[in-house]
Amino acid sequence: MSIWDSICAHISETRGEPFRCQTPQPGRGGCINDSYILNDDERRYFVKLNRRELGDMFEAEAAGLNEIANSHSIRVPQVICSGEAADGAYLVLEYLAFGHGNDRSHHQLGCDLARLHQQTQGQFGWWRNNTIGSTTQINTPSHSWPDFWRQHRLQFQLQLAAQNGYPQLYQEAHTLLDRLEVFFDGYTPQASLLHGDLWSGNYAFSAEGEPVIFDPAVYYGDRETDLAMTELFGGFPPAFYHAYQQTWPLDEGYSRRKHLYNLYHILNHVNLFGGSYAQQAHTMIRDLSTLCR
Repeated sequence: MSIWDSICAHISETRGEPFRCQTPQPGRGGCINDSYILNDDERRYFVKLNRRELGDMFEAEAAGLNEIANSHSIRVPQVICSGEAADGAYLVLEYLAFGHGNDRSHHQLGCDLARLHQQTQGQFGWWRNNTIGSTTQINTPSHSWPDFWRQHRLQFQLQLAAQNGYPQLYQEAHTLLDRLEVFFDGYTPQASLLHGDLWSGNYAFSAEGEPVIFDPAVYYGDRETDLAMTELFGGFPPAFYHAYQQTWPLDEGYSRRKHLYNLYHILNHVNLFGGSYAQQAHTMIRDLSTLCR
């Protein structure tokens, strides 16, 4: 049985009615997974494929999408099913036709994201690990946010960077890791439900203009981490930030902490892509370490 036979059978089982798929059509996607549009005469689905040993990555993504969906705060694609076949792993999602956003759409995105962040719990982390891009993301629960960020975000990525040929970054970060609490003096964040990987490529708008977020790296943490990443690769439109601040204003220390939070994503890019990201990480570590002295 081919992977497409397995997928069609799984869709049929999940939906409780036969799904007779036609020839899959290539879809738009990122650099990690292959993506396809799969349809019959009446229904259409978005399918991600990867190697069989990465099936756990799709299970974690499905769990993250369901966690966000259950918050009833912001739209995500509905999870149909996920699984493994002899020749690969798959994740099947609701197919959404995207349109173009405007200021009103981005304003709604800011409001919806703030409502997502207002879903909180007592510990930082999550009940399972997942991935950030294709890198493992450790979510072991902790009552201390600085400890969580030090151990499971920065230290994890720095150790991985050392294994990948960038040991100097770990050596340069000792002061930053030792004095991380400086950034949280007088600030105690709540454990908010986060998208976890919120850059401009991971949101869109439905044909009706409704905000949709996808490809999450879900966990519970400081909401500022999501906001920081929105600024990392060019930023979101002003209407988004204005709406977020109206709904739930940020602490004044955000302007300093956002660089600490974005260091995690730059280190992840070092580990995924190398190149100029290593120099960017070096500069960020140097600047952040200076603030600790």
